[in-house]
Amino acid sequence: MPTPRFLTLDDVAEILNVSWSQAYALVRRKELIAIQIGGRGQWRVEVDELERFIQQKYAEARAGTVPAEKPARDTEVSSGGTSRS
Repeated sequence: MPTPRFLTLDDVAEILNVSWSQAYALVRRKELIAIQIGGRGQWRVEVDELERFIQQKYAEARAGTVPAEKPARDTEVSSGGTSRS
C-alpha cells in the first residue's frame, strides 16, 4: 500500500501528540498549511508540509527564537484592571 499523501487533523494531532483543537489552531494561524476539502471542516495536511513544520520548529528551538508562553489568565489582569507583577 502506498504512503498516503494527505493527513487528517486527527492524524496530525496524533503525530504531534496534541489535541485536535491545537492542530486546528496551527492551521488557523497559518503556522501549518492545510487545504480544506468541502465546507464542513475537512482539513488535509500534506505529509511533506507537516515535516516542514516540524523541521521549522526544531530550527526555531535551536536558534532560541521560540516565542515565550503567554501568562495564565488569572495573572494577566487583577480585579482593578491592571496587570499584576
